[in-house]
Amino acid sequence: MKKLLLLGLALSLFVACQDKQQKRYFESSPEIETLKATIKAYEAQDWNAWKASYADTAKIYHNTNKAASTNEAMAGMKQTLSSFSDYKFLDNVAEVEMVIDKYGDTWVNYWNSWGAKAKVTDKTISIPIHLTVQFIDGKIVNEYAYYDTSSMRAAIAEVKATSESNTINK
Repeated sequence: MKKLLLLGLALSLFVACQDKQQKRYFESSPEIETLKATIKAYEAQDWNAWKASYADTAKIYHNTNKAASTNEAMAGMKQTLSSFSDYKFLDNVAEVEMVIDKYGDTWVNYWNSWGAKAKVTDKTISIPIHLTVQFIDGKIVNEYAYYDTSSMRAAIAEVKATSESNTINK
């Protein structure tokens, strides 16, 4: 009886002292769905839906340490996209995860390739992209995007040169 009591006490101490770790890695969450919807809005050029995913004070960093507002980022994306007749992220190849870091901050990471077809030249490009997005209260507050812009810039330069050449030849 004494051994049983000691075993019960030891078991209760063991259970009570265990670290109650919160789950910190997710493959599905409302934040992941929000990011996916934001990407779909971007692909459809539904800028109102795209902007609705962001907090009013959101900061967007695309290959830079200088923050842009949603309006500045949207203007830059519209300008870039004006050189392409078609663009989208590849279907069924995205990797998406949500993590809660040691500070309790919620981040969604997204890996995919962005593909586009240049106007005038019909040249196609594919660019691997990584997004890491911080959420607070269901809204994006920080977005970091990393991708190599060299093929995008080359395609845009080619479109401009071809368009200028066609204008001069008319």
